[in-house]
Amino acid sequence: MSDVKQPTPARPRQVTLAAWLIMVGSVIVVAMVFDRVGALHTLETRKSVEKFLAEPPGSDLGVGVDGVLTLLRVVSMVAAGCATAAAILGYQVLRRSRSARLALTVVAVPLFLTGMVTGGFVSSVVAAAALMLWLQPSRDWFQDAGTTAAPRIGALAPRTSAPVDAPTPAAWVAPPAAPPGPSTAVPPTSRAGAAAARPPAVLTASVLTWVCSGLAAIGLVLTAVVLALDPDMLLDEAHKQRPDLAEQGVSDDMLLAVSFVMIGALVVWCIAAAVLAVLVLRRIDWARIVLVVSAAVAALVSLAGLVMGGVPLILMLVAAVGTVVLLVRPDVSAWFRGGTP
Repeated sequence: MSDVKQPTPARPRQVTLAAWLIMVGSVIVVAMVFDRVGALHTLETRKSVEKFLAEPPGSDLGVGVDGVLTLLRVVSMVAAGCATAAAILGYQVLRRSRSARLALTVVAVPLFLTGMVTGGFVSSVVAAAALMLWLQPSRDWFQDAGTTAAPRIGALAPRTSAPVDAPTPAAWVAPPAAPPGPSTAVPPTSRAGAAAARPPAVLTASVLTWVCSGLAAIGLVLTAVVLALDPDMLLDEAHKQRPDLAEQGVSDDMLLAVSFVMIGALVVWCIAAAVLAVLVLRRIDWARIVLVVSAAVAALVSLAGLVMGGVPLILMLVAAVGTVVLLVRPDVSAWFRGGTP
């Protein structure tokens, strides 16, 4: 009886509360980020930054108003990306995913730090809720996930201690028993194959990831080649939008170096997403969670670029949202956890 699979213990209320605090708080952080980014171009914000830079400690930073506004924009987008990832991971936590709990703990640190720009209280609540998942009784609930043993074939069959009687001489001459008739029971291998049938949504999400990652990587590499052959195009546009770059200590070489580093980081991101799609097809649950987070962040970045005039990014936005929707479907989640879709 020790091999019989025990029923799944009920989810503690502490986990439910923490997960909902994470999801709702993350959505609020994303909304506050968009409101803050939209207000960066207002005259009121510019005056506030000028006032901050006119007095210590702002006057000791050695940066201009545009530099501070750019820094605020970058930090805000990082906070929005972390909050988007936290919202998705919070949903996975409700489904008893230990890898989602670990990833959520990692995401909570930059979310807490960058969230100070958009609203420190809400980001602090999300970080505190992530910490609750490591306390009792939540910790025991996650540690017990997947540790119950599956029932073995014949484990429930009663065993008898009586010895087997030796055959009698009459049994030696008895006619053999008739072979059993055809059985209508489904073979165990057929049942296992039905349980392991991959949902079509998994393949669709992987194909979307490969296509979008490939196109994005090719576009980034071409951009790097064009930038290397004709850097004046980028430099002229940068100086046109920010005439005071030289006064802020940003040289042309520094601007080119930062551009190449960003392009390289994005190419690595595309390659990592393609590799995650391969692991997803191999039924690795943590890869599914990481790919969902990656696609959600990509959707947020595409949305931000679309707002700033990057119309072609709408295709990336649709593909990223589609990948997230496909990978969080109930039948897909059941397939990754070994159940029947």
